[in-house]
Amino acid sequence: MLSLGPSLTNRNAAAVLRDGLARVAQGETQVDCGALTQVDSSAVAVLLAWQRAASARSQSLALNGVPAQLAELASLYGVDSLLGLAPAASAAATVAELHRH
Repeated sequence: MLSLGPSLTNRNAAAVLRDGLARVAQGETQVDCGALTQVDSSAVAVLLAWQRAASARSQSLALNGVPAQLAELASLYGVDSLLGLAPAASAAATVAELHRH
């Protein structure tokens, strides 16, 4: 499992991207985001690049322990579904709406 440290921002994104791409190329598809406490839009870009690399290998990236701030950024940029982060509350609201009709 690829484990992220406490920070994924523009300061370290290039190194994290490079390391993660190497791991994905070796077949790693599990990412532990549980330690992340500081993120910016660079984190979303890194995860998207890893997802593209996994997809090129006919695999899918699985993100675990995604902090709310990262999920919110992905949602803000409209890529939460690409990363498998569609909010559970939104899905529950959709199911509730379907049951009303």
